[in-house]
Amino acid sequence: MPVYLQIILLLVGFVVFVFLVLFAAGWGLRRVCFKILSELEEAGAVKASKAVRLQDERKNFFRVGTGNMRPRAVALLLKDGLIVKTGDNKYYLDREKVAAMRDKLSRRP
Repeated sequence: MPVYLQIILLLVGFVVFVFLVLFAAGWGLRRVCFKILSELEEAGAVKASKAVRLQDERKNFFRVGTGNMRPRAVALLLKDGLIVKTGDNKYYLDREKVAAMRDKLSRRP
Protein backbone atom coordinates (compact mmCIF):
# COMPACT_ATOMS: atom_id res chain seq x y z
CA MET A 1 0.00 0.00 0.00
CA PRO A 2 1.45 3.41 -0.89
CA VAL A 3 2.60 5.67 1.93
CA TYR A 4 0.33 8.57 0.95
CA LEU A 5 -2.70 6.26 1.15
CA GLN A 6 -1.62 5.09 4.62
CA ILE A 7 -1.36 8.71 5.79
CA ILE A 8 -4.82 9.51 4.43
CA LEU A 9 -6.31 6.43 6.12
CA LEU A 10 -4.60 7.36 9.39
CA LEU A 11 -6.06 10.88 9.27
CA VAL A 12 -9.53 9.57 8.44
CA GLY A 13 -9.30 7.05 11.28
CA PHE A 14 -8.23 9.78 13.70
CA VAL A 15 -11.12 12.06 12.69
CA VAL A 16 -13.61 9.19 13.12
CA PHE A 17 -12.13 8.37 16.54
CA VAL A 18 -12.38 11.99 17.73
CA PHE A 19 -15.97 12.20 16.47
CA LEU A 20 -16.95 9.03 18.34
CA VAL A 21 -15.33 10.24 21.57
CA LEU A 22 -17.12 13.59 21.38
CA PHE A 23 -20.41 11.86 20.59
CA ALA A 24 -20.04 9.52 23.58
CA ALA A 25 -19.23 12.43 25.90
CA GLY A 26 -22.27 14.38 24.71
CA TRP A 27 -24.50 11.35 25.13
CA GLY A 28 -23.24 10.87 28.69
CA LEU A 29 -23.78 14.54 29.53
CA ARG A 30 -27.32 14.36 28.16
CA ARG A 31 -28.02 11.31 30.33
CA VAL A 32 -26.76 13.11 33.45
CA CYS A 33 -28.89 16.17 32.63
CA PHE A 34 -32.04 14.07 32.41
CA LYS A 35 -31.10 12.35 35.67
CA ILE A 36 -30.74 15.71 37.45
CA LEU A 37 -34.09 16.87 36.08
CA SER A 38 -35.80 13.70 37.31
CA GLU A 39 -34.15 14.06 40.75
CA LEU A 40 -35.51 17.60 41.04
CA GLU A 41 -38.98 16.44 39.96
CA GLU A 42 -38.96 13.60 42.49
CA ALA A 43 -37.92 16.03 45.23
CA GLY A 44 -40.78 18.35 44.25
CA ALA A 45 -38.43 21.27 43.64
CA VAL A 46 -40.66 23.30 41.34
CA LYS A 47 -40.48 26.67 43.07
CA ALA A 48 -37.97 28.62 45.14
CA SER A 49 -39.48 27.65 48.49
CA LYS A 50 -39.02 23.94 47.69
CA ALA A 51 -35.54 24.21 46.17
CA VAL A 52 -32.96 21.51 46.98
CA ARG A 53 -29.17 21.36 47.03
CA LEU A 54 -27.22 19.80 44.16
CA GLN A 55 -23.55 19.07 43.70
CA ASP A 56 -22.59 21.95 41.44
CA GLU A 57 -18.83 22.03 41.76
CA ARG A 58 -15.98 19.57 41.90
CA LYS A 59 -15.01 18.36 45.34
CA ASN A 60 -11.31 18.18 44.48
CA PHE A 61 -9.83 20.63 41.98
CA PHE A 62 -6.88 18.38 41.13
CA ARG A 63 -9.07 15.41 40.20
CA VAL A 64 -9.18 15.89 36.44
CA GLY A 65 -11.15 13.62 34.15
CA THR A 66 -14.62 12.72 33.01
CA GLY A 67 -15.64 10.73 36.07
CA ASN A 68 -18.01 13.37 37.42
CA MET A 69 -20.15 15.14 34.85
CA ARG A 70 -22.69 16.52 37.30
CA PRO A 71 -21.05 19.96 37.67
CA ARG A 72 -20.96 20.36 33.88
CA ALA A 73 -24.56 19.17 33.59
CA VAL A 74 -25.75 21.59 36.29
CA ALA A 75 -23.95 24.47 34.54
CA LEU A 76 -25.52 23.47 31.22
CA LEU A 77 -29.02 23.27 32.71
CA LEU A 78 -28.53 26.68 34.34
CA LYS A 79 -27.37 28.18 31.06
CA ASP A 80 -30.39 26.77 29.23
CA GLY A 81 -32.70 28.05 31.97
CA LEU A 82 -34.18 24.64 32.78
CA ILE A 83 -33.16 24.97 36.42
CA VAL A 84 -32.86 28.11 38.54
CA LYS A 85 -30.34 28.78 41.32
CA THR A 86 -31.56 30.55 44.43
CA GLY A 87 -29.52 32.90 46.59
CA ASP A 88 -28.71 30.16 49.13
CA ASN A 89 -27.21 27.81 46.49
CA LYS A 90 -30.29 25.64 46.05
CA TYR A 91 -31.92 24.68 42.75
CA TYR A 92 -35.43 24.25 41.42
CA LEU A 93 -37.06 23.49 38.06
CA ASP A 94 -38.53 26.04 35.70
CA ARG A 95 -41.69 24.10 34.83
CA GLU A 96 -42.53 25.98 31.62
CA LYS A 97 -39.09 25.55 30.07
CA VAL A 98 -38.89 21.87 31.03
CA ALA A 99 -42.35 21.26 29.53
CA ALA A 100 -41.34 23.09 26.34
CA MET A 101 -38.13 21.06 26.11
CA ARG A 102 -40.00 17.76 26.54
CA ASP A 103 -42.60 18.82 23.97
CA LYS A 104 -39.83 19.66 21.52
CA LEU A 105 -38.15 16.27 22.13
CA SER A 106 -41.40 14.37 21.68
CA ARG A 107 -42.00 16.01 18.28
CA ARG A 108 -38.59 14.96 16.93
CA PRO A 109 -38.76 12.19 14.33
